[in-house]
Amino acid sequence: MNLTEVFEVVRSDIGSSLRAFLPELALVATILVLLLVRLFQRQGTYVSRALALIGSIVALLLALEQYGAGLHREIFGGMLAVDGYTHFFRLFLLAFAVLMVWLTMLTNMPEPEDAADFFVLLLGATLGMILMSSSIHLLMLFMAVEMASLPSYGLAGFLKESRRAGEASLKYVVFGAGASGIMLYGMSLLAGRFGTAHLPTLAERIAQSVATEHGVVIEPILVAGVLLVLVGIAFKVSAVPFHFWCPDVFHGAAAEVAGFLSVASKGAALALLSRFVLTLAYPVLQAFGFAQVSLTQALALTLAVLAAVTATYGNLAAYAQTNLKRLLAYSTIAHAGYMLMPIAAAIGSSGRPNFATAVDVVLFYLVVYLFMNLGAFAVVALIRNAIGSEDLSHYGGLIHRNPLLTVAMAVFLLSLTGIPPLAGFVAKFRIFVVLYQTGFYWLLAVGLANTVFSLFYYVKVLRVMIIDEPVPETPAWQSNALAVAFHVLLIVANFALLIPGVWNGLQDITTGAVATLLLP
Repeated sequence: MNLTEVFEVVRSDIGSSLRAFLPELALVATILVLLLVRLFQRQGTYVSRALALIGSIVALLLALEQYGAGLHREIFGGMLAVDGYTHFFRLFLLAFAVLMVWLTMLTNMPEPEDAADFFVLLLGATLGMILMSSSIHLLMLFMAVEMASLPSYGLAGFLKESRRAGEASLKYVVFGAGASGIMLYGMSLLAGRFGTAHLPTLAERIAQSVATEHGVVIEPILVAGVLLVLVGIAFKVSAVPFHFWCPDVFHGAAAEVAGFLSVASKGAALALLSRFVLTLAYPVLQAFGFAQVSLTQALALTLAVLAAVTATYGNLAAYAQTNLKRLLAYSTIAHAGYMLMPIAAAIGSSGRPNFATAVDVVLFYLVVYLFMNLGAFAVVALIRNAIGSEDLSHYGGLIHRNPLLTVAMAVFLLSLTGIPPLAGFVAKFRIFVVLYQTGFYWLLAVGLANTVFSLFYYVKVLRVMIIDEPVPETPAWQSNALAVAFHVLLIVANFALLIPGVWNGLQDITTGAVATLLLP
């Protein structure tokens, strides 16, 4: 092949890769335009919000178009994969970005002179999280994690007048840097030992290396590399004992930012965890038999214990909280434990683990979690604007001052608990079914017990809002049509996900997304 032919092949690959990368390019273009607005228009609040909303919607529409086309290929020389899994998380994260921009319109969170900066960070973090879900190369994986993390550090400390926000941002940076260093060291061990950073190729070489004449032999360097990478991912998931940053960051950050981190960051981390584990583990298990690989049993037990401890600690710690953002932070930790449970059960089940079903359940849970958790943080943000406090003691008698917000908060908190007939019940029930089918009865018992634990602190919030006496000298609310529409949308979504047609459609999307992970 001569130089001209090589150039033509490279040009064709870059052209096709850029076409498959259009949703991300739309976000990049929006970020550049916002930076220009920041440069030439100091008071560009409304312009910045409009640009951020339009750019997010355009990226979402492009993602929908590519999902409909069913594109499935590697792009940019094997750095990223565009497949059903990527399509799902593109739609999930971009839809969430649209809702987040809408929420900031309701709460007026960015100061006028900082609006463009805020949306640059928000969309930049969203871009990094999308890349986390599509990375199939260790170098790209690390870059995606950093692209998502660095803007998140800025968002956590965006309240410039708040000392607590600055402290939260600093803690986030310190813990994040440590987790990134550990993850990078694990990647270097894997790439150095097996001579590649491309995940599918790495999986093949691992499968070849563990096969010996004496059976399956696992090298210590492989165990160390995988565990170090998982430590970095566990930090992003906020799993115990890597959860230290979560309560302090959520407490110090604005409620809108805490809502963004609780959903988007966790979704991207679970996407990364699922792709990394399935891409590396499935070929080995498929080749040598699931019951013969003792490493997978150890990994499953580790994840199961991690999930149980995370859920239990999050729920028990939440009960003592009086600040709503901190309470929801511990709730977020608990839900991370729930979402780790089916992954652990699938890896460690006897016979051939049903990977597809387990990850399918996690993706369904994430969609439900988006609506109920974003709704809870949105209520906190709107109440903060009205009374200037996020402390539970100031929520007394909210039912008399704003019945809509009280009803909305009740729906979101009861859905987070898993009370029927809300969508949270279905999401949690599907997790418990996977645990039962795979024989993880002790983990099922832990999940059920934690559901009961969580009911106490969620109901405590509702008791204060409905039964306690109103706090005197609290300003009255003025109705906001956009706020009403926003919460009605989220409440309807909690019930709409139970409608058979909607439920089946969402299951088709999640099942198709997971199926592409198990392709050769």
